Amino acid sequence: MRALLFAVALGLTFLASTSVSAQTPAGDSAITATGAIGEVKTVDATAKQMTIKTDAGSEITVSLTDKTAYKRLAPGEQSLANAATIAITDVAQGDRVWARGRVSDDKKSVPSASAIIVMTKADITKKQEAERAEWRRRGILGVVTALKADTHEITITHRAMGGNQTVIIPVSDKTEMRRYAPDSIKFSDAKPATFTELKVGDQLRALGDRSEDGLKFTPEKVVTGSFRTVAGTVTAVDAATGEIKIKDLEKKTPLTIVIKQDAVLRKFPAASEMGGMMMGGGRGPGGGPPQSAAPQGGQAAGAKPAGPGGPGGPGGAGPRGGGFNINDMLERLPTITIADIKAGDTIIVSSTQGVDPSRLTAISLVSGADTLLAMLAPRPQGGQAAPNPAGGLGAGGISFGIGLP
Repeated sequence: MRALLFAVALGLTFLASTSVSAQTPAGDSAITATGAIGEVKTVDATAKQMTIKTDAGSEITVSLTDKTAYKRLAPGEQSLANAATIAITDVAQGDRVWARGRVSDDKKSVPSASAIIVMTKADITKKQEAERAEWRRRGILGVVTALKADTHEITITHRAMGGNQTVIIPVSDKTEMRRYAPDSIKFSDAKPATFTELKVGDQLRALGDRSEDGLKFTPEKVVTGSFRTVAGTVTAVDAATGEIKIKDLEKKTPLTIVIKQDAVLRKFPAASEMGGMMMGGGRGPGGGPPQSAAPQGGQAAGAKPAGPGGPGGPGGAGPRGGGFNINDMLERLPTITIADIKAGDTIIVSSTQGVDPSRLTAISLVSGADTLLAMLAPRPQGGQAAPNPAGGLGAGGISFGIGLP
């Protein structure tokens, strides 16, 4: 019974699923013989009916009766003993629910729900915001450059304006490790993983504490994935199908970028707007707080930066500090929609390594990327030809495949 209650609490908020296009109602893991989990699309208290949509895109009609029980559970709770009794009028569009009851043979309805377990949209949003803040404050992001199997040490490199910095991350049996599956795009899609699944070139995001010298990071949680990052010029945009056609700047080949609901699209500022951001003391991208306003991971507010190798130096682990962290800046850029992307734009896209190399399901996309590519590009030596415009996107480039919770 305890295991069932844990599954309820965990599933309502973080139910793992594959991408929408890869699932059919018959194979939807959110629908079982005894209930369905999803987001409320419509609710009609008078008609005693609601429709919910699973993470895989299946829609379920739920019929309610006078005997249906309604319970609200806070995100993270692992027992229904802590659930509050509510009424159908307290259930709203966007809430996440577990509709308990026998599911029809065609998997399209719950004819008579015995209970509706609810996590409200507001509660979930509040918890997600708190988690994101924690990962920004105590997190690190980079590319795996070395693996030491005997000691389970991961070496990563992450890039800042001052150059690349190397950090050693030892993992133990107490470290929670997860990994993105192919074609998955959400942080919550990451599956339990082990050290042996890691590969050099993987992207890594970890939550934990950084040493005073900035050279070691003790993790509580580690999320990894094999990602593909490409830059290209947009040749066509189809907002109706959520597809963008580009010409890859590196290999000069056509690619199709698939934009789904959970993809994060951002706009990089023009070169004329970069000055204040690079100084570190002005407003953040999109009008955010000053880059020096918050303490760096593990560093007290007002503490003196530790120099190039330390917490306050280039590529510091925290969201802000003495260094200018490109990855952190990308996460703070203003978001846009596919309608804001036009033919001729230069974009950078990150995706997991999928089945079809010519189609990328976007996790993150940055438009207006000309300035960013110029910043990342290696400088040509005397007599050398100008480098490929996408030459800075290698292992020493940006890492924005793994998002935040």
